[in-house]
This record gives sequence, C-alpha cells and structure tokens, in this order.
Amino acid sequence: MKSAILNILKIEDPRGNLSVIEKNVVPFPIKRVYYLYDVPSGAERGGHAHKIQEEFIIAVSGSFDVILNDGTEEKVFSLNRPNSGLYVSTKTWRELRNFSSGAVCLVVSSGEFDEQDYIRNYDDFLAYLK
Repeated sequence: MKSAILNILKIEDPRGNLSVIEKNVVPFPIKRVYYLYDVPSGAERGGHAHKIQEEFIIAVSGSFDVILNDGTEEKVFSLNRPNSGLYVSTKTWRELRNFSSGAVCLVVSSGEFDEQDYIRNYDDFLAYLK
C-alpha cells in the first residue's frame, strides 16, 4: 500500500466527538504511539525515512503539512482533522512543516524505536532505494 489519507471513525455526540484508532483503521499491528507538541513557529520535524517501519500520522489538534518523497515524486498532505490521518509506507522520506499554534501530531507506528531502521540523510535515502 502506498501512502494515503485514511479515515478514522467519528462518533458524534452533543457532549463531544470520539474517534478510535484500532487494528481495522491502520494496515499494520500497532507497536508504538508518540506525539509532537509545542513545536516552535517555523520549526520542522521528521527529515528521515524508515526501512521497515510504517506510520499513521494524525493532526489531533491544529494543523501541519507532511511532505512525502519516494525518491521520484514528492507530495504534500495538509493534515487538520482529528478523524483522518496519513498512512506512510516504508522507504518514504518524510518532513513535517507549517505547524499551527497549538498543533498536536500523533504518530501510530508499526515498530518500536530502532535507530538502525532510520535513514537520516536524504542522499543516503536515495542511495538506499537503488
């Protein structure tokens, strides 16, 4: 599966909405969840690719852009709804930019942290793809 926006069930209620991320939402077993917040204005996050790990990125609050690059094509996804997220496949370079004030980025991952799975230099990423 290539990277794509996936919808999360939204249960509407006058007391507030509820969304749930379960195994039927993401196309991989969930091994880790982390979140980014208090990102300073103009700061960028990401700047890496994973060899094996898959991710599902959600703007739980606020908005930000995710720039994905597969080595030949670049796409920009603007995330701003807590009931949809971006599936990011393996071997995809990602950068996160343009965080709004108060934005919270939730990442659901297929793997636990493993530095060996990261490619942190774009030229190394391109070489890895060959």
